Amino acid sequence: MNGEDRERIISDEYIDLIIEYRAYPQILDMFEGATIQVINDILAILHIPLALFLEKYYDIRYAEIPSVFGLTDEVSLEASRVFEVRENPVFNLTGEGVIIATIDTGIDYTNPLFFKSDGSTKILSIWDQSINTGPSPEGIGFGTIYSREEINEALRSDNPMQIVPSIDENGHGTMMAGIAAGNDVPVEGFYGVAPDAELVVVKLRQAKKPIRDFFFIPENVVCFQENHIIWAIQYCSAVSREFNRPIVICLGLGSSQGAHSGRTLLNAFMNRMGDQPNTAIIVSAGNEGNLGRHYYGTIDPDIGSNTVELNVGEGDRGFSMELWGNRPGIYSIDILSPSGEYIPRIPAGIVVNRVVSFIFESTVIYITYQTIESQTGDQLILIRFKNATAGIWRFNVYGQGDLATGFNIWLPMGDFISRNTYFIQPNIYTTILSPGTSLIPITVTTYNPVNNNLYVNSSRGYTRDNVIKPELAAPGVNYLAPTLDHSFALFNGTSVSAAHTAGVAALMFEWGTVLGNNPGMDTSSIKNHLIRGAKRRPNLTYPNRDWGFGILDILNVFENMREDAGFR
Repeated sequence: MNGEDRERIISDEYIDLIIEYRAYPQILDMFEGATIQVINDILAILHIPLALFLEKYYDIRYAEIPSVFGLTDEVSLEASRVFEVRENPVFNLTGEGVIIATIDTGIDYTNPLFFKSDGSTKILSIWDQSINTGPSPEGIGFGTIYSREEINEALRSDNPMQIVPSIDENGHGTMMAGIAAGNDVPVEGFYGVAPDAELVVVKLRQAKKPIRDFFFIPENVVCFQENHIIWAIQYCSAVSREFNRPIVICLGLGSSQGAHSGRTLLNAFMNRMGDQPNTAIIVSAGNEGNLGRHYYGTIDPDIGSNTVELNVGEGDRGFSMELWGNRPGIYSIDILSPSGEYIPRIPAGIVVNRVVSFIFESTVIYITYQTIESQTGDQLILIRFKNATAGIWRFNVYGQGDLATGFNIWLPMGDFISRNTYFIQPNIYTTILSPGTSLIPITVTTYNPVNNNLYVNSSRGYTRDNVIKPELAAPGVNYLAPTLDHSFALFNGTSVSAAHTAGVAALMFEWGTVLGNNPGMDTSSIKNHLIRGAKRRPNLTYPNRDWGFGILDILNVFENMREDAGFR
């Protein structure tokens, strides 16, 4: 890889596209001379000049523009009965011999939570995608890898940051790693789930400015690109092979983009990686259930349309939203602005691109229809607001013929918009974020173990294709976890629950692979063990869209296997 290619990979003057390059070779002809990075036998990343992207935008598939992802967080080991498994001499499981990978905002490697008893680091490597001064993973061309030896050298130094300058400015990644694999600190009441597991850390780089601008993501919000997450997962898998250890990959990230049916390119990649032996992928469900950011509507056959009301807050000047029609129907929209300016119905077509300007308002709306979106075959209407006027916007959604039965609309997740922008009549279900909609990975929601209630903002299932998500509920309300000043604070959210479950999965791998009781388990194997052991209330029907198959209980997993398993 030459210097020009490396510059294109990291430069904001170039935009990234995720392509299925063997199934779609003509895209290479469209962007002759672009830098291409092959991920595997199906996917590749194309780096093209921003000006060329804007020129060719109408010929680019929606799925090829990287989705944007944000963070999903806003008396616990007892609840999952982790202590009973750790302290029982029959098990004595602490995660030894297992790797936990966090793909997030990085880690504070100087925190003693991540030290071994001899003072050396538990971190096998850090790939900081935001630093471009050292060696990067082979064939990837960006970021810098810091080895265990370099981290130990930094810890012995008076100025660690001169040797390993990777910093977690946000704290989310440190929190995730601490919950999953931090050392016990009884005096503070803190206990990591798998304290003897070792860590691989990827600090994701922030999304490129052209991608943020395209989706109107605020500058001060943590935002990651889909392709950088794909590279991170591949890197973590390579490290596990290098050390010949089982690995649990944990993602506390989410995106409300896509059809919510588990058919994005990232979903497909994660399904493939999670199906490998000695690999488990754990993802958070998201915290979108109670924020009014999902609308589901059916087409009234008597009038042929459905009216959607959207309240736009004062601070949300730019944002996008996506309408996905139920297959095989065809849909179209009209628009009524808060001041009463009406945009007549925009007819459907194979591909429709419209720029709508208003006479009495400064709002500009970019509307794209893709009647057959490449990954799902469903219709997508992408609506992007610039200088959005605050107030109530109304959209009539029309169906063409009797096959247009219903549709979903999703607003951006997390901090990408404020809580003052919401649908007047929202639907709390089908709010699981990607990649939590992926088929193979284990998707975790959040409950409060003190009162056994579901966390109020937890995203609810199922996927749009009625795949059962989430599968499990884990503790994640008022959860004690590390902060950047080496103290502890209480955290809420499904990323907390995902980190907790990642630690539990590491205990399962120690029992199964390291101790030889069930070698070669993959994500589906771990998932089925945890589902069988989950606690279920007698007054509820399982699975359900709130709790999945029930509450995480690792001791019950082993109790259910007692007759068949030979414990060591």
